Amino acid sequence: MLLFLFALTAQAQSGRRQNNPAPAAPVPTPTPEPTPGEKPKSQQTTDLGFIVAMDRRDTFAGFPFSFYDAALLGCADSLKHGTAAQVDVAQQEMSRADAIKKAKNEKTTYVILLKVANQSMGSSTTNSNYSDIAVEYTVFAPTTGKVSTSGHTYPGSSRKGPVVVGPGMPGSNNTILGEQSLKRAGEEAGDRILSALHISFPTTPPSH
Repeated sequence: MLLFLFALTAQAQSGRRQNNPAPAAPVPTPTPEPTPGEKPKSQQTTDLGFIVAMDRRDTFAGFPFSFYDAALLGCADSLKHGTAAQVDVAQQEMSRADAIKKAKNEKTTYVILLKVANQSMGSSTTNSNYSDIAVEYTVFAPTTGKVSTSGHTYPGSSRKGPVVVGPGMPGSNNTILGEQSLKRAGEEAGDRILSALHISFPTTPPSH
């Protein structure tokens, strides 16, 4: 009798152990959905930028300081109107070596070095006649510091498209007119830079 009861008890306990539920499967962590309008990281593009600087070291040119500022701001305004890139104007002057070093330290920003130069050899250092002024520009590529493009524009020059027919600034010794002409020369330099770098820009020129 005792053996019969022990057998029944063991069978009942064995049946209960077999009815235990299996452990629950782990719940997978949901993948976050991308924010609407946000590009995947692989498709995100870096921002293009420009740093516009002036080489003012030619102390013997005899130009008013406002001439340098006019050309500098003209170029910067053209870049701002012609592209959505970030455009910064350097507050301190730069030499060519400084500009190359700066460009090498940049990832996506070009460094533009401008220079207001007297194209007439042997002119007076006072330079009362501004008809021989030219705005020279050199563009240094980010990371490498190599020259991407360079050239010069003339204040008050008559042009057919991108070709300069001849230099010359009317109103030779008019300082205010000289500033306005240099600003336009700076704007033309900015347009040429965008064209050389194959960056499209609006057909409507910036207001003068």
